[in-house]
Amino acid sequence: MTTLTVEANNLTRIYGGREAVSDVSFTLSKGEVLGFLGPNGAGKSTTMKMLTGNLAPSKGSVKICGVDMIENPKEAKALIGYLPETPPLYREFTVDEFLAIAARLHGVSSKHIKVAVQRAKERCGLTEMSKRLIENLSKGYQQRVGIAQAIIHNPMVVILDEPTVGLDPIQIRDIRALIKELGGEHSVILSTHILPEVEMVCDHVQIIDKGKLVFNGSIDILKQQRHGNKLVIGLNNPPAHDVLLKVAGVESVETLPNGLLRVRYAAGQAPAEALVQAAVKQGWGLHQINPDQTSLEDVFVQLTYQDAAA
Repeated sequence: MTTLTVEANNLTRIYGGREAVSDVSFTLSKGEVLGFLGPNGAGKSTTMKMLTGNLAPSKGSVKICGVDMIENPKEAKALIGYLPETPPLYREFTVDEFLAIAARLHGVSSKHIKVAVQRAKERCGLTEMSKRLIENLSKGYQQRVGIAQAIIHNPMVVILDEPTVGLDPIQIRDIRALIKELGGEHSVILSTHILPEVEMVCDHVQIIDKGKLVFNGSIDILKQQRHGNKLVIGLNNPPAHDVLLKVAGVESVETLPNGLLRVRYAAGQAPAEALVQAAVKQGWGLHQINPDQTSLEDVFVQLTYQDAAA
């Protein structure tokens, strides 16, 4: 069997003449956690529904472990575990009762249901909740039950749509740890609008905005975008900007509100050493020099709103 677990090719979904999702393509391999990131209304949930076979694409195709979702939907869906944004829970049942029903619906054989339920409870931290009614559980534990039903049949691909929305910080931390653990045995797609969540648990990131992919790469590549060609320097006796502009590689100088200077330099240049030498020689009183990092949130905003700014 191929190590590619998900192949999405040119996925497009049109509503009333408008493309809610436009020409989205990506692949996912076993053991990877993919963060599918975007602002609210960007097309994340529509894409998730097409990946899981709950919504037919207007154009494009989805393959799960090589099985075409349109041609063989039953076989393809059997390889997926799905937690929609609103967990599909029967709140009047106990955790054990509900998970047993979920196992049967996912095609787990009768003789394996008990083992499957026990394993899912252990992985999701639900062992002590076996006899509790779902309606009496906290929202965090209800999310755990939702994830448990998604993995009850040990699927190749687990798709989680906004799994931490509405949870408190401790619940969010626990769910994120669970998602990271799931990534060890399954391929996981995590749909979210929370950037730190992607940074903490994902290997690969895709950012969608207005239905189109605006970023597709590893989490390390996204982090690298924080490191622009900028330095922040602090000088006790700063010279005029035109003096700093004469340092090799320096392209622009900006005075920051706190009295520091932001120096932008040309790609491929590294003027830090030249600036230090000039500061010592000219008596500028250098007391700080370090890279100016853009926050991941700012990178996200730049990617998702660059069209609007154009």
